[in-house]
Amino acid sequence: MHCTLHELAADDFEHPSRSHLGHRIGDLRVHLLDAQQELVPTGVPGEIYVGGPGLARGYLGRPGLTAERFVPDPFGPAGARLYRTGDLARRLADGSLDFLGRIDSQVKVRGYRIELGEIEARLREHPAVREAVVAAPVTESGEKSLVAYVVGNDSAPPTRACCASTWAPPCPPT
Repeated sequence: MHCTLHELAADDFEHPSRSHLGHRIGDLRVHLLDAQQELVPTGVPGEIYVGGPGLARGYLGRPGLTAERFVPDPFGPAGARLYRTGDLARRLADGSLDFLGRIDSQVKVRGYRIELGEIEARLREHPAVREAVVAAPVTESGEKSLVAYVVGNDSAPPTRACCASTWAPPCPPT
């Protein structure tokens, strides 16, 4: 979903670690809200909420996730909704936004958005796994990869192959 626009300038290349999102697009509304869904002041981090006529109605067949992410819009007309993006940003003095990261465990690996918690939950479904934690460390070359740490049940400790087959094709032999 695209809700902001920023035209690149020379200053952007001089500050490559900054992720400038720019200003909202046309008929969309973009708010930065705190945990109580109150507007945050300029310079203070907040979650990005998006509203407007182009907003989807929710997630198909996922009413719980829809209720969590598509919330009543306290700034719009009756019945209007806002989408909680999970993105953290701060508003600059000129009204534009700077991206600060995520408020959840979602990561981007090779262009794909991945929820680490979903992988952990899937790994825990395997009978040999008691506990699982997934991380996305950055390698020396700057690439992110997924790494799972698992604790096995006392009866049968998990192997790399059993965990890999739980949510993806088996790993090549090591």
